Amino acid sequence: MKTSGNTILITGGGSGIGESLAHRFHDAGNTVIVAGRRREALESAIAGRENMHAIELDVEDAEGLADFTRRLLAEHPTVNVLFNNAGIMRIEELGHARDLGDAEATVTTNLLGPIRLTNALIDHLAAQPDAAIINVSSGLAFVPLLTSPTYSATKAAIHSYTMSLREVLRGRIEVIELVPPAVQTKLTPGQESREGYLPLDAFIDEVMTLFSQVPTPPEILVERVGFLRNAEREGRLEQALAALNTPAKEIGGD
Repeated sequence: MKTSGNTILITGGGSGIGESLAHRFHDAGNTVIVAGRRREALESAIAGRENMHAIELDVEDAEGLADFTRRLLAEHPTVNVLFNNAGIMRIEELGHARDLGDAEATVTTNLLGPIRLTNALIDHLAAQPDAAIINVSSGLAFVPLLTSPTYSATKAAIHSYTMSLREVLRGRIEVIELVPPAVQTKLTPGQESREGYLPLDAFIDEVMTLFSQVPTPPEILVERVGFLRNAEREGRLEQALAALNTPAKEIGGD
């Protein structure tokens, strides 16, 4: 993936990993558009930065996506890179019947959202030079966190969907998967300062180094996420599952 001279759309760009990626890619010489639900957060993310722009987007709103796409391409017809980063993580209890509102919202935001937005932009992207789609999954795609089963499942699905996209779009659009470990963000309450989680700046430093490699790896894997990403292939899935789900040893994913 070319790391400068792009026009990049980043969903969930008003905070956390999305905002940090937006700033780093903007610093590298790209035009960056951040999209998200909260206008105030988006405005804060782009404040004082020329060639950074904000457009409101609710990835749960299927009907509003067509309008978003029209506005995006009218204002930024050179968009050639899409970061599907927006996501939510909710705590659930699987052991008894419960309200499924959180599970359904998680599927809609984390899985249907990227599928819908990719579908809306795929023909446009295929016509652009140096086009790329980056899907943000999680270490939890490979070893689930039992208290966030739907989140883990949606990230596993994103991993699988990204593999399919990569093969189908080979030679037309570069497809990359970014796999965070547990990172200090506001994804869940208290996570931005949780001990043992990777500081956001350290994570982004490592991510940008990996993006600068030529060729860009198909999976962006910081060192910390290897514990989860490689658990099954290294024959230690059961041990990783037990370690991840021991409260004193949380090693989750963003």
